[in-house]
Amino acid sequence: MAKYVYPAVFTHEAEGGYSITFPDLPDCATSAETLEEGIEMAADALCLMLYDMEEGGAVPPEPSDVRSIVCAENQLVTLIRCDTIEYRKFFDNRAVKKTLTIPAWLNTMAERQGVNFSMILQNALKAELHI
Repeated sequence: MAKYVYPAVFTHEAEGGYSITFPDLPDCATSAETLEEGIEMAADALCLMLYDMEEGGAVPPEPSDVRSIVCAENQLVTLIRCDTIEYRKFFDNRAVKKTLTIPAWLNTMAERQGVNFSMILQNALKAELHI
């Protein structure tokens, strides 16, 4: 889980709009009517692809140097950012139940203080994972 930046090739189609591909990720592509929409669509497609790779245990390839990508007249290259941690927070924010074990004395003290166990665990995990 990380932040990524990959080059994307925007191809202006003769009939209008843009097709968007990622040279380093051949199975990642999208399309859009405008460049602005294309940047959003490209980021979404990239995040979904990298999220799926991470979930499957695959290591994403190193991104190409944008200067090494040769374009046709109707193409342009731009860098697209993706943060799979933020993507997970937005799209996989369901709660899961976890069973844990703590000493009885600690449980008693925490309950007396009205401690929210779920919030404490979430905050501790975020701190441990540096997210």
